[in-house]
Amino acid sequence: MNKFFTTIKNIFSIEELKNRILFTVGFLVIFRLGSYIVLPGLDPAMLSSGGSSAGILGLLDTLLGGAFSRASIFALGIMPYISASIVIQLLTVAVPYFQKMQKEGESGRKKMNQITRLLTILITLVQSSAYIAGTIIQPQPEAVVIDRAFFTISSMIILTSGTIFCMWMGERITEKGIGNGISMLIMIGIVSRFPAALVAESASRGSAGLLLFVLELVALFFVVMGVVLITQAVRRIPVQYAKQIAGAGAKGKKLSALGAQRSYLPLKLNAAGVMPIIFAQSLMFLPSLLASTLADKYDWANYIATTFSDFTSWQYNLLFAVLIIVFTFFYTAITVNPTQLADEMKRNGGFIPGVKPGDDTANYISHIIDRITLPGALFLAIIAIMPAFASMAGVNMEFAQFYGGTSLLIMVGVILDTLQQIESYLLMRHYEGMMKTGKVKGRTGNIAVA
Repeated sequence: MNKFFTTIKNIFSIEELKNRILFTVGFLVIFRLGSYIVLPGLDPAMLSSGGSSAGILGLLDTLLGGAFSRASIFALGIMPYISASIVIQLLTVAVPYFQKMQKEGESGRKKMNQITRLLTILITLVQSSAYIAGTIIQPQPEAVVIDRAFFTISSMIILTSGTIFCMWMGERITEKGIGNGISMLIMIGIVSRFPAALVAESASRGSAGLLLFVLELVALFFVVMGVVLITQAVRRIPVQYAKQIAGAGAKGKKLSALGAQRSYLPLKLNAAGVMPIIFAQSLMFLPSLLASTLADKYDWANYIATTFSDFTSWQYNLLFAVLIIVFTFFYTAITVNPTQLADEMKRNGGFIPGVKPGDDTANYISHIIDRITLPGALFLAIIAIMPAFASMAGVNMEFAQFYGGTSLLIMVGVILDTLQQIESYLLMRHYEGMMKTGKVKGRTGNIAVA
């Protein structure tokens, strides 16, 4: 405990780190306040009777901290920007123009950022019109207290402005705050739902179910710790290779493979992150949506619509898990290029012992990636369907979402990355302090400190 308080003291003793943390907290507070500001022209009392969304809309509402169901000015949040970023990332792999732009360095990155922002505006305009029509005007027309045409146009502008503002806040947090700003905005929205979900679950159990509620909390603790430990332990699977060192010996001969410097390829067990879950989740509402249009005419369509509307059914979870595994391999294939890795190793004088440089090395790396991607994909699939098992065990739906899925993975990933960044600041500060005192062992002579 003393070490914890000492670490906190050290964090706030570093002026730059303290300012970054306060800067981040300030923007997160603004983001949360904005999620409670309802769109002009709506009666919040009427909206409250709309209930919570289900399926992909329920996932969006969780990621946005309830802003989606409250019809706030941040109802779409940062999601259109994420969609635009995914599209640009896919175009970078498939379109030569974007590939060339990516290789232009800083100027190319700025151009791609501008294109991403413009695409974000277009996506937000489309999504905002669908959101207004599908979640407000059609199901809850009594909530609109002004002219509907004016409300639609003004709300589209406000929602688009809200998304752009969220995007700007995320970029400022990344630049002047701590952690990845976009991920931080999503994480704080997820965390904000936890207290209400906890209270709702406790109320549903009552005093008679206190022991069961405690067991649920213990189970949640072990699930979170398990995900943290697995994420930490298997974030990167190192593939060892040798790197020749020129100029070894009196005659300048190169070292043999046994005497060469050992290096590692930082191949990730899960190079796709949570993107496969997001892709798969976005497709899971299609079977029930399409089948519902034919449910009145055909029994099989009614069966599909009913089955895939229930996220606890084995058919839903089987398809969900298969899609996650497929998207994990697909996303890894377009983001990790074995040929490029092999070429970089060859240019830097590196090689894998027993494997010829060039195509053989690329094939070897590709084989390794396939082998380590499979357990990563299975891990994602298991985590994604765990909320369904928790719900079938009697856990409240909103509380069950914290037993796995996108919510848990995003929270764990963002928290670990933020803690790692804070730790790097502490280590850097400690290193500079040692330099200024002149007590670094192994140094001789006068050392000038800038």
